[in-house]
Amino acid sequence: MRPGPPTLPPSETEIEPPAVPGLSGLMTLAVGVVVLAGLYVGREVFLPVVMAILLAFVLAPFVEVLRRWRLGRVPSVIVAVLVALGIIGSLGAVIGFQLAGLASDLPRYQTTIETKVGSLREGTLGKLPSLLKDFGRRFDRAVAEPPPEQAPARPAASAPPASTPAENPGPLPVEVHEPEPTPFQMARDVLLPVLGPLATMGIVFVVLVFILMQREDLRDRMIRLFGASDLHRTTVAMDDAARRLSRYFLTQLALNASFGVVAGIGLWLIGVPSPVLWGVFAALMRFVPYIGSFLAALPPILLAAAVDPGWSMALMAMSLFLIGEPLMGHVIEPIVYGQSTGLSPFSVVISAIFWTWLWGPVGLLIATPLTLCLVVLGRHVERLEFLDVLLGDRPALTPAENLYQRMLAGDPDEALDSAELLLKERSLTSYYDEVALRGLQLAANDATRGVLTQRQLDQVKDVIRALVQDLSTHDDVEPHPHETKDEPVASPASAKPDNKEPAVTQPMPPDTNVPEAWRADGAILCVAGRGPLDEAASEMLAQLLNKHGLGTRVIPHSAVSRREIFNLDMTGVQMVCISYLEISGTPAHLRYLLRRLKQKAKAPTLVGLWPAEDAILKSDSMRATLGANYYVSSLRDAVVQCLKTATGEEKLPEPANTSAVEEATAAKRLPLPA
Repeated sequence: MRPGPPTLPPSETEIEPPAVPGLSGLMTLAVGVVVLAGLYVGREVFLPVVMAILLAFVLAPFVEVLRRWRLGRVPSVIVAVLVALGIIGSLGAVIGFQLAGLASDLPRYQTTIETKVGSLREGTLGKLPSLLKDFGRRFDRAVAEPPPEQAPARPAASAPPASTPAENPGPLPVEVHEPEPTPFQMARDVLLPVLGPLATMGIVFVVLVFILMQREDLRDRMIRLFGASDLHRTTVAMDDAARRLSRYFLTQLALNASFGVVAGIGLWLIGVPSPVLWGVFAALMRFVPYIGSFLAALPPILLAAAVDPGWSMALMAMSLFLIGEPLMGHVIEPIVYGQSTGLSPFSVVISAIFWTWLWGPVGLLIATPLTLCLVVLGRHVERLEFLDVLLGDRPALTPAENLYQRMLAGDPDEALDSAELLLKERSLTSYYDEVALRGLQLAANDATRGVLTQRQLDQVKDVIRALVQDLSTHDDVEPHPHETKDEPVASPASAKPDNKEPAVTQPMPPDTNVPEAWRADGAILCVAGRGPLDEAASEMLAQLLNKHGLGTRVIPHSAVSRREIFNLDMTGVQMVCISYLEISGTPAHLRYLLRRLKQKAKAPTLVGLWPAEDAILKSDSMRATLGANYYVSSLRDAVVQCLKTATGEEKLPEPANTSAVEEATAAKRLPLPA
């Protein structure tokens, strides 16, 4: 059999072909299509249910207040629903009367509109089309070629003789009279357009009553579906999310209603007809993101232009919305809501388009509240986390993942910019422990698996080295705590602590009592492990030790090898700190490294194993085998331990008798390979 062509290794820029979608991906796609089709086909069923759920969030605090007044569950729900029904019915009646009055006055406004249009035609604006047309003719005449010679005109044909009226009679006028509508037809024409919205409203309030009556039962069923493995956390999360959503929706309703009241009063003072109608319309349209207020301003401005013979009323109405909307959106709402509501701007726009396509104008009004509910579910229910990733405003990547991405891209400026933002909320030690070390661990894991090329590894080293140098001017102090905003999608207290929480839980020991011998350069020898990125971790540790008054010196792992350690100058070394980003199995090389260092200088040793889940940190026998004095899993613990040792606050522990341990465990250890 003839051998085939040799297989070449893939280049760095080669992209593997996409894999064939698996059964799970196809099933997910099929479920998504079915859900989308169900929402579209069953919108007459789902829309009232969704509106009832949103109204339940608004009325839930009112029901709780009534129950605190020793009113039972059923009477509280009935009273709350009747109050809501009364408010909605009153608004509907007012809007109906306002529309009827406006319709009766429209013919009176037609004369004003025709007069203004005529004045515009007679003025400069009306002459503008003719001026543009004349300019176009002149331009064409200037650039056109001379016209060809025209042929002589043919004599005009004789006109046909005119026919007499008797020979060609004109068309006869025909009039069509419809029969007078019967009372039944009149009732049908009036009631049919109203029956649909009334039926939908009836379904909404029926579902609303059952939701308010059985809130706890519905919550338990949700927990059974999505969070039965952790009942306590899921229950607290659901209750906390419902409370936040209720408060947010009430606040949004109050702000929009206030805007509508201000707009209505302003239009009434200006003299625009039907100000109540336009105030209610402005309040409703503010639920539409970004463009709702401007759409609400268009009808009253046009009506003002139709009512007033001049332009002052229209300009005042326009000024009312141009001043009121930015004041509400950029001043009042940020103060009330906080910095964010939890939705990304892109998701707000896409959700508005999506729900409008599914459910029409009503979907446009409820798009933002409904999307916010989905984001809350995604943030509190693990199975629905994809909703938070797609629609929420939180970064899709953790700070450590984002830093690793910047390392792979070779972009130290973006890494520094992200670091400075995070340092506004945490200390430098906390940033190194929670972000930088974890990013380096991601890189070290990929390097161990062989998925990083040498060029990418060099970029990671360059970026982290530049980042550490740029952060040398930052002090290692805790920033002043900022007041956290109670956002509607904030994680509950029972959830895992966010990455933004500072890692420092107790103050650092004072460094004023550090002896001079420990302040000298090279007092603490920071030795890098065998990994390609361990030296970067040693540089971080050395920088933190320097900020707390301890002298340091960083050396690579090659400087403590068997061949080079004899040339290592250990003069004035008070302590040795070894950094490992990753260490697996029985670390015989670490044990021999510690033995060489102790033979070279009688100084206490500290081993930093930055993966906190490393087996050495959990096994007393393994630590005794290694023989170091201290073991830590964070840079903060390393700095604290060095300061305690330097100031004499903690007595130096004696390492275990490594020779005795080795003799006792010799039978259990495998022989080292040759």
